[in-house]
Parts: sequence; structure tokens; C-alpha cells
Amino acid sequence: MKTLGNVPVGETVRVVKLHGDGPVRRRIMDMGITKGVEIFVRKVAPLGDPMELNIRNYELSVRKADAQMVEVE
Repeated sequence: MKTLGNVPVGETVRVVKLHGDGPVRRRIMDMGITKGVEIFVRKVAPLGDPMELNIRNYELSVRKADAQMVEVE
């Protein structure tokens, strides 16, 4: 399973499925990360956390732990 946390910088991926449950899943969806959306990985901090993404024409920073819950292709 390929997750958003494993995507290298400069690559664009599409969301297949969100894992997790309850408030964590809802928070991810509220950030605009939903099934079918394209995400461009713009930057990753030197220690790998957080990741900076371009999604739905805006920039978003996501913690690595949250990114691991997003399955991509």
C-alpha cells in the first residue's frame, strides 16, 4: 500500500482511500484531502515532518503521521 507519507518530493498522486477513524479522519477530510483529489508533494522538512502539499489550488502542511493514513496511487 502506497501512502502519502511515502511519496517523494515533486510527485503528484491521487487519493484512493482514507484510513483511520473518527475525529482524525474527519480532520483530514476537512483539510480537503478526499477520495479522488490530486496532491502535489511540494516540500518535506529536513527531518521529514511536516510535508508541504499543493491541493485544490492551496498550500497545506501535514504531519507525517496524518499523511500515512492517506492511501494514494
